Amino acid sequence: MQRFKDKFALITGGTNGMGFATAQQFINEGGSVIITGRSVETVNKAVEQLGERAFGIVSNAGSIKDLMNLQQEVGKYTETIDLLFANAGYGKFAPIEYIDEAFFDELFNMLVKGPFFTVQQILPFMKNGSSVIFNTSVATEISMPNFSIYSAAKSAVQSFIKTFATELTERRIRVNGISPGHIKTNIFNNTGLNPEQIDEAVQNIIPTIPFKRQGEPSEVASAVLFLASDEASYIHGAEIKIDAGISVVG
Repeated sequence: MQRFKDKFALITGGTNGMGFATAQQFINEGGSVIITGRSVETVNKAVEQLGERAFGIVSNAGSIKDLMNLQQEVGKYTETIDLLFANAGYGKFAPIEYIDEAFFDELFNMLVKGPFFTVQQILPFMKNGSSVIFNTSVATEISMPNFSIYSAAKSAVQSFIKTFATELTERRIRVNGISPGHIKTNIFNNTGLNPEQIDEAVQNIIPTIPFKRQGEPSEVASAVLFLASDEASYIHGAEIKIDAGISVVG
């Protein structure tokens, strides 16, 4: 299947996890991809794995300087972006009493400022029929201890789906979102936990998931690319839950 032949995608946070899986599938279906990541090493490694139709930009979604430079960097590779997957982000969790302003600002810069200004800066590349997809979270639907700031930030992104859809309708740019549940990613890597603690946390989570397993990044990628494809041409302002039903029956 070549749904994305001669199309170009920009995937922020595309060096691993859901972003990388989406880039792989987009390329496999005929497209070309620009991925972003925060380090030269991870960007170069991902581009090498993805092949000749992949390009990389070192860009931190939590840095306004990098965000304001994104338009110029993307313009080095393409004049048109058909899919923008605003995916970059990570998790950081703490009890209310341990959260300080730096913690709050770090997450809101990465998870709210990041996707907002990414879309703002890339809009000049997007034409009739192109697609913006935001990555939200099951944390907007269910409450979990230590998730107060992360959940609030992802709820702000969830609101972008509706407001951006409203504003971009006249330009025929479709805006949608995906809401992942517990997916096999590196979401816990910035939490200060060691590998054993991360594994323990994951093992404690799995029994709470209706399907008793974490989701695969490829399962999220399939939903993203469905929303970006012509098969979803009448879907606008929507959010697809990819959470094994945990937000409903968990």
